[in-house]
This record gives sequence, structure tokens and C-alpha cells, in this order.
Amino acid sequence: MHKYVVPDAIRARVIRLQGKPFALDRIDAARAALVVVDMQNYYVAEGFPNESPNARAIAPNINRMAAAMRAAGGRVVWIQTDSAEALAKWGNHHKYKLTPENAARRLKLLSASDEGFKLYKALEPKPDDLYVRKIKFSALVGESSNLDAVLRAHGIEILLIAGTKTNVCCESTARDASMMEYRVAMLSDANATLTDEEHAAALNGFQISFGDVMTVDEALARMAPAQKRSAA
Repeated sequence: MHKYVVPDAIRARVIRLQGKPFALDRIDAARAALVVVDMQNYYVAEGFPNESPNARAIAPNINRMAAAMRAAGGRVVWIQTDSAEALAKWGNHHKYKLTPENAARRLKLLSASDEGFKLYKALEPKPDDLYVRKIKFSALVGESSNLDAVLRAHGIEILLIAGTKTNVCCESTARDASMMEYRVAMLSDANATLTDEEHAAALNGFQISFGDVMTVDEALARMAPAQKRSAA
């Protein structure tokens, strides 16, 4: 797992901008969701061409956060990349950014019928969780997915982002969510990518301008269960 600590200079800039280390003082579970991005075999499991070993290490933290979110009355959303419409809706990426061999491999291994599409075996998804398929890096850009409609249908306004890769699909989705009026936190010990440097750069930049970066424990400490909120 990445060893990430918020640099003093970054924390100081955040406090100058918003007056405190975290914009999310309270996470109202009734309006919150843990959004787990791309924790699929293609990106996580050993032996797959785009695997991130660091992503395997965050599975326990994702499971812990997911269990706590459900217990508090919040939702868990599993985002999976599906290549079915990739050429029709994201053709230039596959044509110009990838070699023909890499494009063909990506299309095959991220098809819904392939093992690469499936969630990594160490994760603990539940039948009552929400499941969304996306096409592009961000789940919230253009025609990538119906994530926005799903979240709004469930009254969700607060997103905790976990998954892989920190600096690609997770950060892209988190940034777009912020600009679509969601309140967002990226969980530093429930996101992973290939290197510590990429992980830190993504989290440093995100918290300055877009949302919070906190650990799973810091998120749990701010969680307000839906039952208690309703009783009050």
C-alpha cells in the first residue's frame, strides 16, 4: 500500500483556501456513497497486463469502508469498466493512444464475458449494492455511464472515492464529481496506482482545488449514521 502523508505545504495551502483541513466535517451517511472504481481483475489481479500490485493491498480497506457505509445507512457503488461500447464512444483513445495490439487486448479483457471484467476476488460486494458500468476513465464525463442518474435517484450528494488507479479513473471521476456539485473525498489508503509518486501527485492536486483527501479512519470518524440523523 502507498505510504502517503499530506505534505505540510499542501495542508497549509488547503487551510488558507477553505479555513480548515477538511471541507467535509460530517459525512451524513443518508446522503453518502462509497464509490469504488475499477477494482477489476484487469487492473488488480496478478498476471493481468494492467495490474497494480498496490491495488491488491487496498482491498481490506475498501471492504472495511464498505461495511461501515452500509451499516451507517449509506450506499456502496461498484464501478466497472466495460469495453462493449468503447470503440463507438471512445474510439480515438483506442485508435491513437494505444497500439493495435494493446487496444485489442483491452477490448477483449474488459468485455463483460471475460475474467478481466470481474471484481477482484478479495472484495466483498453485496447484492444490495449499486453496480454501474463505465466506458471512459471518468464515470461522469459525457456518455461514459449513468452514474450521475443513479446517484441522484438515491439522494446521494457526498462521494467517498476508492479504487484504482488513483491518478487516472479515480481522480478523473472525483474531479468531475466535484464540478457537478457533489461533495467529494478521495480516500488515500483506499486508492492505489503504480507508483508512490503518481499517487501522491494526484492526491496533492485534488485536495487543493477539488475536495478532501482523508484516510478511511478519518472518514469513519466523520460518519453520521442515517438512523441517528433521522432520530434527531
